[in-house]
Amino acid sequence: MACPKVLLLTGYGINCEEETAYAFQACGAKSAIVHVNDLIAAPEKLADYQIFVVPGGFSYGDDTGSGNALANKMRHSLWEELMAFVAADHLVLGICNGFQVLVNLGLLPGDGDSSFGSRRVALLANSSARYECRWVHLAKGESDSVFLRGVESLFLPVAHGEGRFFCAPETLAELQAQRQVALRYVDDQQQPARGVFPVNPNGSLDDIAGLSGARGRILGLMPHPERAFRLNHLPDWPLRAALDPGLDWRGPGPGQVIFANAVSYFS
Repeated sequence: MACPKVLLLTGYGINCEEETAYAFQACGAKSAIVHVNDLIAAPEKLADYQIFVVPGGFSYGDDTGSGNALANKMRHSLWEELMAFVAADHLVLGICNGFQVLVNLGLLPGDGDSSFGSRRVALLANSSARYECRWVHLAKGESDSVFLRGVESLFLPVAHGEGRFFCAPETLAELQAQRQVALRYVDDQQQPARGVFPVNPNGSLDDIAGLSGARGRILGLMPHPERAFRLNHLPDWPLRAALDPGLDWRGPGPGQVIFANAVSYFS
């Protein structure tokens, strides 16, 4: 399949669907932004796509906890279709609020059909008790995520108030043993953050910034790769351009590889 189709969910506070759709399209996919109510009205349409994305935003205003209301709506209205989608050779991506949705829905860290739907980890309020909006350094974890093939490190922005990864000690040991940690916060020398703010912007356990499904086809992450898609998205772009006037602003930013890997998986 040369050109996979991507369904990006929208509605009720999701606000990053346009730029995420653009990122996939620029990498060769066909993107469709679909309101959650329209998908619920015709859930069989999900089978027409190869990549399912829950973008960032503030679904339902985060009024009952980040990602919780949308996760419940999907659980009660789309569960069978989601299970069929995940069972096929398809990909699922949740960014920021989308990661929170996947966690609340129980698609992450799900390690098989029997564990999907069980909420075993959480994304809690930041340790700083503030909304954190900053660029962070990341190192790839132990996972074999399709989205992170060839990636060793990333530099991406975060923008969230509830991104602190937390789980029981036995669950963390299980995630590590099953190689499901996708990304960790590190410093600019790629050394572990060890929970220290602001290198770890939210106080996440084990510095976890992203989680992968055991089969590598589901990824949730708090940082926003769609906001680092082009070189001129980077915070030091003016300096780069001044030092090299011939530098093409359309060149790939650090986040582009995540979308390119997802598209190339189907080619």
